[in-house]
Amino acid sequence: MMKEYRLTDWLPTTKKEIELRGWDSVDVILFSADAYVDHPSFGAAVIGRTLEAAGYRVAIVPQPDWHGDFRDFKKLGRPNLFFGIAPGCMDSMVNKYTAGKRLRSEDAYSPDGRHDCRPEYPTIVYTKILKQLFPDVPVVLGGIEASLRRLTHYDYWKEGLQKCILCDSGADMIIYGMGEKPILELCSQLSEGKHIAEIRNVPQTVYLTKEEEIPGGITSDDIVLYSHEECLRNKKAEADNFRHIEEESNKMHAQRLLQEVDGKYAVVNPPYPPMTSEELDHSFDLPYTRLPPPKYKGKRIPAYDMIKFSVNMHRGCFGGCAFCTISAHQGKFIACRSKESIIKEVKKVIEMPDFKGYLSDLGGPSANMYGMHGKNPKACAVCKRPSCINPQICPNLVTDHTPLLDIYHAVDALPGIKKSFIGSGVRYDLLLHKSKEEKWNAAARQYTRELICKHVSGRLKVAPEHTSDAVLKLMRKPSFKLFEEFKRIFDKINTEENLRQQIIPYFISSHPGCREEDMAELAVITKRLDFHLEQVQDFTPTPMTVSTETWYTGYDPYTLEPVFSAKTPRDKLAQRQFFFWYKPEERRGIEQELRRIGRPDLIQQLYAGVPAPNQGRNFGNNRRPEFERQQFERDVQPRDKNRRAHDKPSSQRDGFGKQGSQRDGYGKQRDCSGGKYGGGKGYNAGGNYSGKANGNGRGAAARKDNGRNIRRK
Repeated sequence: MMKEYRLTDWLPTTKKEIELRGWDSVDVILFSADAYVDHPSFGAAVIGRTLEAAGYRVAIVPQPDWHGDFRDFKKLGRPNLFFGIAPGCMDSMVNKYTAGKRLRSEDAYSPDGRHDCRPEYPTIVYTKILKQLFPDVPVVLGGIEASLRRLTHYDYWKEGLQKCILCDSGADMIIYGMGEKPILELCSQLSEGKHIAEIRNVPQTVYLTKEEEIPGGITSDDIVLYSHEECLRNKKAEADNFRHIEEESNKMHAQRLLQEVDGKYAVVNPPYPPMTSEELDHSFDLPYTRLPPPKYKGKRIPAYDMIKFSVNMHRGCFGGCAFCTISAHQGKFIACRSKESIIKEVKKVIEMPDFKGYLSDLGGPSANMYGMHGKNPKACAVCKRPSCINPQICPNLVTDHTPLLDIYHAVDALPGIKKSFIGSGVRYDLLLHKSKEEKWNAAARQYTRELICKHVSGRLKVAPEHTSDAVLKLMRKPSFKLFEEFKRIFDKINTEENLRQQIIPYFISSHPGCREEDMAELAVITKRLDFHLEQVQDFTPTPMTVSTETWYTGYDPYTLEPVFSAKTPRDKLAQRQFFFWYKPEERRGIEQELRRIGRPDLIQQLYAGVPAPNQGRNFGNNRRPEFERQQFERDVQPRDKNRRAHDKPSSQRDGFGKQGSQRDGYGKQRDCSGGKYGGGKGYNAGGNYSGKANGNGRGAAARKDNGRNIRRK
């Protein structure tokens, strides 16, 4: 039977709930732009429970009203230590708008999917209100929104470069990435009586300071990036900066980053090392109720419905997909929970009253990276690659799936479990890799068969993302030939086991480097494979990804070579239409586009033997039919904010969960740059691009061969 919970089993959200605990004050007050769900997939709950376990008094104010008299910001008074801003598991703008900048059909992290529960950029809005009301109380930023805006970044919705978010918000500090360790150290120092302006030594934090006040001064071990002002003048400088930002996010022993902005320096302290299994177990074993508090009774929180019967087994992703921010938030090194901790959580799920025996996901940022690490830790300690599997799988990587199979078997043997599904993204390149260790190859074959036979709910979703090797190289994804090989294995096993399952591929259009001809060839190839594509979307530029920097600057950050990107609504629509070659209403536009780009040969390959439809079109002129022009105008013109667009939300989430690109680290969706990826945990690959950046812009740029002591002004 599931435990009966009292109101005091949740973290307090009101003055009354604080009084029920017998408290006369609170140490930390967290303002969250998401509804409060006491679950390890929701960042505010994780940070709150972590502080509670360390003896601090914590309260959460979920989705405060930012209008009027700001009563929600006043109701709990002033904290003893600081206010914390938790802007949400997804970036607020990705959460609200589609790639076409249209309003999404619902807010997945608000009760009943309501759109009016959070502002745009809650990090900035909440901080300004708190600084107005309590100017002497420190404000500390966390979550995906602040983490990915810790330095100069491109903002797709504002259509320009933005400063470090500390500048626009007025906050005192950012804790970036997974915040359990840095927030405990910060609280410890504040509890000792230190002023937050004196605290400059906490790893994984960002602060603003004058040059003469930088601890230890600027040293040869620091990387000094081009200033924000130089990046505004010179896009190549912005591209060059990002290479170092990404490399330092994925190193075992990172260097301090400095960037001048508004006459001060944004100082990014290196991150903590990856958490140990014991530390990660402690975080997941905290006394979560795994439920929303009673205030949400009768209300639906879509994101919670998606993950309440799922279990996350690890953090980190060494795929390094160019459009994904998981590594920027969690890093590439895998931190795994113990088998005992995972089983303990599964047993809690089994006790839930509406659990019917089916786990929706047993995964992580990627489904099949659990337990993988470098054979030689010393090699990992000096590695700068953003990915361990792209462009080739690192020979130092242990690709053994045996520990993962062991957990699957243990979970499936539990009374009350009928079936455990794998909803996270599967890296089929890891399954197809031929290692020198034959036992690892055998485990990969066994994993593939068991995945297909026991852990698929009828449709296995994987993400080849494109068919063009040139585009895939920029995406840091494996060749499409590997997907075709995996599909042959999938079909063969289905035939042998008398199954009727489908493989569902995800694809992205308008990614940097992708042209209309690439999309036309994608249509031909997927037609040959008998796919009618469903899971598709336009690339969405989101902060702190290689793809976004390439899209904005026009340069590959690692080579500084020019890269084409489709940017106008018309160019993006011209690419997207090829996904739907099988729809009669798209045929005429596709044929016209193929003739325009000089590829009429592909018309025959797409439409051989298919009679041309005649749906009231006037084939005597080149003008689009009225219904097509109306549809085009609806697609490419931004909607009024009061109109609702009924398209599925893309999964741009942070990092603890299932597919990737823009969640903060505790949730269950992938934080990739804009995919309709609803249920798997970040998966994709990253590449070992190399190329020396040349000095551009005003003044000289000097770099030693080891990449240190880079001084940019």
